Amino acid sequence: MEFAELREAIEKIEVVDSHAHNILPLASPPAFTDSLTFAPHSLPFKRNLREIAQLYGTESSLDAVEQYRRLSGLQAISSKCFKAAGISAILLDDGLKLDSIHDIQWHKKFVPFVGRILRIESLAEDILNGEMPDGSTWTLDAFTETFLKTLKSYPLIIFCSSNGVFANDIVGLKSIAAYYFGLEINPNVTKEDAEIGLSEVLQRGKPILILNKSLVDYIFTHALEVAQQFDLPLQIHTGFGDRYLDLRLSNPLHLRTLLEDKRFSGSRIVLLHASYPFSKEASYLASIYPQVYLDFGLAIPRLGVHGMISSVKELLELAPLKKVMFSTDAYATPESYYLGVKHAREVVFSVLRDSCIDHDLSITEAIEASKDFFARNAIQFYKINIGMEVLDLKPRESPSCMSGTNITEHDVSLVRILWVDASGQHRCRVVPKKRFDNVVNKNGVGLTFACMAMSSAVDCPAEETNLTGTGEIRLMPDLSTRRDIPWKKQEEMVLADMHLRPGEAWEYCPREALRRVSKVLKDEFDLAMNAGFENEFYLLKKLERDGKEEWVPIDSKPYCSSSGFDAISTLFQEFVAALNTLNVTVEQLHAEAGKGQYEIALGHTACTYAADNLIFTRETVRAIANKHGLLATFVPKYALDDIGSGSHVHLSLWQNGKNVFLASDESSQHGMSKVGEEFMAGVLDHLPSILAIIAPLPNSYDRIQPNTWSGAYQCWGNENREAPIRTACPPGIPNGFVSNFEIKSFDGCANPHLGLAAITAAGIDGLRRHLCLPQPIDANPATLEGKLPRLPISLSESLEALQKDNVLKELIGEKLFVAITGVRKAEIEYYSKNKEAYKQLIHRY
Repeated sequence: MEFAELREAIEKIEVVDSHAHNILPLASPPAFTDSLTFAPHSLPFKRNLREIAQLYGTESSLDAVEQYRRLSGLQAISSKCFKAAGISAILLDDGLKLDSIHDIQWHKKFVPFVGRILRIESLAEDILNGEMPDGSTWTLDAFTETFLKTLKSYPLIIFCSSNGVFANDIVGLKSIAAYYFGLEINPNVTKEDAEIGLSEVLQRGKPILILNKSLVDYIFTHALEVAQQFDLPLQIHTGFGDRYLDLRLSNPLHLRTLLEDKRFSGSRIVLLHASYPFSKEASYLASIYPQVYLDFGLAIPRLGVHGMISSVKELLELAPLKKVMFSTDAYATPESYYLGVKHAREVVFSVLRDSCIDHDLSITEAIEASKDFFARNAIQFYKINIGMEVLDLKPRESPSCMSGTNITEHDVSLVRILWVDASGQHRCRVVPKKRFDNVVNKNGVGLTFACMAMSSAVDCPAEETNLTGTGEIRLMPDLSTRRDIPWKKQEEMVLADMHLRPGEAWEYCPREALRRVSKVLKDEFDLAMNAGFENEFYLLKKLERDGKEEWVPIDSKPYCSSSGFDAISTLFQEFVAALNTLNVTVEQLHAEAGKGQYEIALGHTACTYAADNLIFTRETVRAIANKHGLLATFVPKYALDDIGSGSHVHLSLWQNGKNVFLASDESSQHGMSKVGEEFMAGVLDHLPSILAIIAPLPNSYDRIQPNTWSGAYQCWGNENREAPIRTACPPGIPNGFVSNFEIKSFDGCANPHLGLAAITAAGIDGLRRHLCLPQPIDANPATLEGKLPRLPISLSESLEALQKDNVLKELIGEKLFVAITGVRKAEIEYYSKNKEAYKQLIHRY
C-alpha cells in the first residue's frame, strides 16, 4: 500500500493549535529547557534538542542552540518556528501566573488568528485579590455577582462588542480544577459549603488562592452554566502535569457525576492532554457522552515516540473521529510550538498509516481524518473565522452570493499589495503570486518617495511635503495580513509597511507611526489603546440623463428602516460573509438617515489591528458594491443637502487584559478611571489639531456642523451624540460607569493609522500633564453658543492648529508631520479654486 499521498496531505495542512500558552520574552536557559521536556537529558529532551539544532543549522548541543537564540533574537526565531510549523491559528490560555509574557496581540505577528481561552480559576482569584467597591470583605453573593457579570461580559462582547481588546477573540473557557482537588467535581455543592470555603480562603490572606474544594466546585459549576448559556466550550485539564497535580485524581472518569447531570447535557467539554495516562478512559467518555471532546496536546511532544503513538491510538479506539483535536500545549518558547506540530504530524501519519494497513480506514478516509484532527474539527468546534482553502472546506455560513470564494492555493494568480497614503486614499501594486512568494515577500516592491506626498486631487507630490519623485522605498508585505480576496477568487491581498530597505522602517510609514506612538503609551504608562470603527457610507446607482453619467442614491428610506434594509439585505449578507472570511468582526449594520446611506459597525480590537480592519472593510464594501453595479462612497459630504458620513471610532485603554478606562469604583466623578480621564482630556485638548488628520479634506468640514450628530463644538458629553467626544455605557456595564469614548469627527477619508496615531499622541500628552476634563455637556452644544469654543470650521483652521501642535509633531515624527501638513495645504489650495471638484471624490473614497 502506498502512503506518499497521505504523508503529503498531512504535511500540507495549516494546523489549528487548540491549546497553548504565551511565549515569554527571550527565555532564560531554564525556561528553554523546561519547554522542551519535563526532564532534562531524557529521551524526549535529546530528540527535541537535536531537531531544534537541525532547524537552526547549529551543532546539536544546548550551548550552540542557546547561542543561536541569543544572537537571532526572539522575533526572528519565532518567525522561523511558526513558519516551519505551518500554524494557521492558536488558542492561548494566558492564565499562567508569570511575571512577564507576551500578550495575545504580539503572537498575531506570526499567526493569522490568535484566540483566547479564559481560565476560570485565575479569573476568580483575580477578583478576590481585588477590593470590594465599598471596601468591605467579600461575601459569596458579592463574589458570585462579580464573577458571573465578568464572565458573561466576554460572550456578550463577542456578539455585542461593548469593550474588549481581546473580547472578540475569546473562543472558550478553561478549568484547572485537577490541580486543586482533582476532577471529582460536585455539581450539587451547596451555597452554605461554598460560603464556608470562601471564608476559609479569605482568612489565609493575600494573595488569594482558592484552596477549598467546595469553592472550586462552586466556581466550576457556575462557569459551566455560563459556557452552556453562550455556547462556549470548556476545556478541562486532565491527566498528567507538573508535581503540583495528584495524578490519581486527574483521571477523567472522575467527571462522570458531572457528565450525568442533565443540566449540563448541552455543554461542550474538551478533555485536554490526551488525558495521559488515561487515554483509554477519555476515549470511552467521548464515545458515550455527546458533550465530551478530546485533545491530544502535551502528550506530543513530551512523551517518547512509542508513548506518543500509543496515546493517540488509544484515543481513537472508541472516540468519534470528529471529536478529536490537536494542540501543542506549547509554553514559553516558539520552539515548543514547532516541536509540537512536527511530532504531531509524524505521529498522526504513523497512526493513520497503521489504520489503513489494518483496513480500518481507506487512504482517502485517512486523509480526511487528518484534516479533521489538525484543523477542521477545531475550526468548527471553536467557531474560528480563518481561511480554510488548504482543507478544501466551505465556510460555516456561506450565502449563495459567496459561492466559489474559497479556492486552493494553486488557483491564486495575483497578489495585491495595499497601502494608504497621507490623503487617505487606498492604493495597491499587484504582482503575480509566484513572484510574490519567491521575491516580494522578502524583498518587497519599489515605490517612489512621492507616494506619501499625493493629495486627493492630483497624483503628484505636493510642494511643501519635502518629498519628490527622487528616491525609492520598499513596500514590505506584512504577511500576518495576507488574505484571500473573497470577491476575486484568483487573487490575494496583503497590507504593506514602508521600508527604506528590508528591515529598516521609513519615517513616513503610517503603520509604523501608529506602532511607534503605541509603544510610547506602553513603555511610559503600561497601557494599550483599543479601537472599533462605525463606518457610514452611501450606496449610489448610475443613471444616464441627457447623455451624462450621474450617480444617485439607491433609495430614500428613513433611519433604521426595515423595508429599506430588506431591499439590500442580500448585498449586506455578502459584505458580512466576505468580512468574516477576512477575519473582521461585524457587530451590527443598519440603514442610516441619509438617502441611500448605511452603516457597518466593527468589533473592538487593539488599535493597530482596528486600523487594518478598517482598510479591509472599505475595500470589501467598495468592491462588492461595484460587482453589483453600485458605487459605495465614504466621502464625508457626498451631497451638501443631505446627511454626512463619518467613521466614528470608539476607544478604550487596556492593561494586562483589563479595561482600565472603566472606573474601579463609584467614587469616580465621570464613571471613568483617572488614567481614562487624563487620556480623554488630552484628546479633547488637542482635538482642533487632530481634526486636520481625522477630517483631512475641505469637504470634511461641510459635515462637521451643529445639529448633525457630528460634533461641532469643543466639548464632551455622556451619551450626548451632539458632542464630538461621547462617553459610552454599553450593555453589561454598571450604571454610572463608562467603558469607552467615541470620537465622532473621524471620517472615511482619513488614513486610519495616522488618525489613531494622532489620537494616541494627544492622550499621552494628557497622561503626562495629568489633565482634567471640564464638566460634561448634557444639552445640545448649539444652544450654548458663546459658552463653548467652536471647533475649526474649515481645513484651513484645523491645519493652523496642527502646525502649532508640537506634541503631535514630536510623537508622530517631524518628517511625517511635514508631509501631512504639505498634503493638507495642497487640498486647501485645489478645492478653493475648484468649488465643484468635491463631486469627484466619490470615485476616490
